[in-house]
Amino acid sequence: MTASAAGRTQRRGARVLLVDDSDPADPRVLMVRGHDPHEHGRSFWFTPGGGLEAQETMRAAAVRELAEETGWVLEEHELAGPVWRRTAMFDFASRPYVQYEEIFVGRLADADARARTAEEWTEVERETIDAVQWMTAADLRDAAIEVFPAQLRVDWSVFLDWNGSTIDLGEVDE
Repeated sequence: MTASAAGRTQRRGARVLLVDDSDPADPRVLMVRGHDPHEHGRSFWFTPGGGLEAQETMRAAAVRELAEETGWVLEEHELAGPVWRRTAMFDFASRPYVQYEEIFVGRLADADARARTAEEWTEVERETIDAVQWMTAADLRDAAIEVFPAQLRVDWSVFLDWNGSTIDLGEVDE
């Protein structure tokens, strides 16, 4: 545990960059807009994903969270990556967290849509998720609110044309 992780709730998490590259000139990723219930006015865009359940692998958590939060279903073998690995330090609902996470890429062309209902969401998700939306690189670069991970505001080639190497983003404060 790093010194900055002391006193924080620690967990492992997995996230998915679900890419719609049907228009190669302007690909999109599926993002979730949420807000902090204890910090009125603090909203942010983030990738679908969340914490691992007991005995769950990173890939299993990634596909489960994607389906629960968005209704898009992938199989574990349809994920590429992890493309990024990071340690996210953040506060949410007045609690400090450190989340060791891996971020995978999935393609919309491989995904199946199914009905998703708010009943699948946890109480925290129901309280804090405001929207699920497809966004371009320009949308995220110009977003007036925070974007997690912040790398989505810059060059997407690292995950659109992934070379097979996981990039360690290190420890990030969000």
